Amino acid sequence: MPTLSINGLDTYYEISGEGETVVLLHNGFSCSMMWEEIAPMLVENGFRVLIYDRRGYGRSDGGLDFADHYVCGTFRQESMAALAELLECLEIDHVHIVGQCEGGVVGVDYAVRYPDRVRTLVSASTLCHSVIPMEEFNRRKLPPTFDDLDPTLRKKYLRWHGAERGRVFYDICARGGGCYGQAGHFDLRPTLTKVTVPTLVMYPDRGYFFDVEQGLAFYRQLSRGELLVLPKCGHNIFEHYPQLYARQVMAFIGRH
Repeated sequence: MPTLSINGLDTYYEISGEGETVVLLHNGFSCSMMWEEIAPMLVENGFRVLIYDRRGYGRSDGGLDFADHYVCGTFRQESMAALAELLECLEIDHVHIVGQCEGGVVGVDYAVRYPDRVRTLVSASTLCHSVIPMEEFNRRKLPPTFDDLDPTLRKKYLRWHGAERGRVFYDICARGGGCYGQAGHFDLRPTLTKVTVPTLVMYPDRGYFFDVEQGLAFYRQLSRGELLVLPKCGHNIFEHYPQLYARQVMAFIGRH
């Protein structure tokens, strides 16, 4: 199992294919396994694909203080810095970034910090700004405990994060919205105005978590943005339309 030590913790990653590098950033509840349909299509079409599990997700170590780390004020900064260190260790200088939901936040933060290293950015189903406090949002949208999850999702969760920590991991993530919940309201708009790379915003028209207006608000902050709204589609675009998801990513990269 390939790992690199990032801040003293083993970080799981995989690299497949040859060509320009596309980094796929998973959402806030799963791990790199979510890309198992998308990544092969990109590889087959001439891209090198890097996937990895952020700290505490999937097959990456979280450390004994992960619960505190998840709600600390530096969570966003550390997530971005870990991506930068991973790319440096792998000697990858330039990338295309695709981020799903919270992965889009990591991608935006990295693109602002390292604009010369990012060729394009795709953000899918990423929250632009909260309308209500994130702690209240989580109470409305997420089952309160692991046992309250739909059985199919419970099974997925254990596959993603392992039988030993899947239950604990969910309870940590669902409690208060992580560092975003600790801050009360979440607002990505001031950061989005600093994004200078070509950026595609992909958004579902029937997302359970975020209204389609969030995608429009996200797009309107960008100086080099494009907006794609998927019809009859829920939050996880990569599951609803995997082939379309991959095709749109590749077409966007091709345009830039």
